Amino acid sequence: MKDFHGKVAVITGGASGFGREFAIIGARLGMKLVLADVQQDALDKTKAELEAQGAQVLAMRCDVRKAEEVQALADATMAKFGAVHLVFNNAGVGSGGLVWENSIADWEWVLGVNLWGVIHGVRTFTPLMLECAKKDPGYQGHIVNTASMAGMLNAPNMGVYNVSKHAVVSLSETLYHDLQLIKAPIGASVLCPYFVPTGIHQSERNRPDDVKGDDNLTLSQQAQRAVSEKAVTSGKVTAAEVAERTFNAIRDSAFYIYSHPQALGNVQTRMEDIVLQRNPTDPFAAAPQVRQMLQAKMGVQ
Repeated sequence: MKDFHGKVAVITGGASGFGREFAIIGARLGMKLVLADVQQDALDKTKAELEAQGAQVLAMRCDVRKAEEVQALADATMAKFGAVHLVFNNAGVGSGGLVWENSIADWEWVLGVNLWGVIHGVRTFTPLMLECAKKDPGYQGHIVNTASMAGMLNAPNMGVYNVSKHAVVSLSETLYHDLQLIKAPIGASVLCPYFVPTGIHQSERNRPDDVKGDDNLTLSQQAQRAVSEKAVTSGKVTAAEVAERTFNAIRDSAFYIYSHPQALGNVQTRMEDIVLQRNPTDPFAAAPQVRQMLQAKMGVQ
C-alpha cells in the first residue's frame, strides 16, 4: 500500500499508545480515521485533537473481545466512509505471574483482548476489504496486527501474555499466506514491539467487571508488575518511532516489524533450540539481573 491520502484507517486501541500514534500519522497523511477503544475519556480527547488538525474522525467505544461490537464498528465505518483500506488490530493488555497462578478471569481477559480482538478484526474487516477491492480496480489495502516480541520468545512469569502473542504471530503469518493464495490486493504485517513506553503496564485500569482480577496478587504477579513497569517506562524507543516504522513497513509490503531488531539474537537462539532439539535457552542469559530481580521479589533463594 503506497497511497494513504483519502483512504480509511481503522485502529483499535486507538486512544493511546501505538494506536494514537498510528492515528496521528494517518491524519498527517490525509487519511480518514476510525478509532476504537474502551477508555471513553481518552478516546474523546484523541478524537478532538485529531479533528483540530483537520482530520475526519469516527470514534467508537468498542470492546474488541466481543464480536458484535467489532461488527458494529465495521458497520459504522462503512456507513460513514463507505470503505476500509487500512486496519490496525492493535488493542492489547498485559498480565503476568507464574503460569499456573493465573485465574480463569486473567486468561479470559488477556486472550479476549489480545487474541480474540485480532481474530474478530480479521474475520470482520478482511471480507469488507475484499468487497471494496471488487468495486475498485486500483484498490490497495493492508492489515497490521500488533503482537509483541513475547510472540517470538517465552520469558518466564508472563505465560498468559506469551500465549496470546504467539497466537497473534501465527494468525498473522497465516493471514499473509491466505491473502497471497487468493492474490488479494491486501498486504499483512505483524508488529512485534519490545519494551516501549505505551502505558500497557497500566492495563488493569480498563479491565472490565466481567473479568475482574483478584486484588490479592501472588508474589509472582506482584513481581511481574514491578519488572514490567520498570522495563516499559524506561524504554528508549518511543511509540511514535514505532508507528513511523510501521507505516514504512506498510509502504514496503514488509511483514515483520520490530521496535528493537537487536533483540532478534534471542529469537535466533530459540529457533536453533527448536531445530537442534536443545532444551530452551534461558531468555535472561544476557540479562541475568532481570532474573535476579524477579527471584528476589518472589522470595526465591
